[in-house]
Amino acid sequence: MKQRDIVDYWVSEADESFHVATHLFEKKDYSYALFFGHLAVEKIIKAILAKNSTEQVPRSHNLLRLVQSAHIEITEKQQHALIRITAFNLESRYPDYKKEFRKKCTAQFTTTELQKIKEIFTWLKLKL
Repeated sequence: MKQRDIVDYWVSEADESFHVATHLFEKKDYSYALFFGHLAVEKIIKAILAKNSTEQVPRSHNLLRLVQSAHIEITEKQQHALIRITAFNLESRYPDYKKEFRKKCTAQFTTTELQKIKEIFTWLKLKL
């Protein structure tokens, strides 16, 4: 595959994941909406990595590490947001027995967090 095709693949996957996050939110499946929000951010960072390097993108889900690998300068606020969004990957994928994360994912909580995800996602897309 050509480098441009790889970048396009990751952008398409990122957009699809963001679309799914929105759809899941509309269906009130809040924890998985945040999980797919994480995937959208992860994939757009991987698009940036693919654009700026001919090496295969890392098989990591840690957004902060991925941003650092992409040499994207971020603010402290963005750093904290990426750490928080990364947690949605783990908390949604590996819930504890009491399902505390799912209980925390109210409509209001998820609305706020998805807005933060959208801001980061949109900002990262501008890096392409």
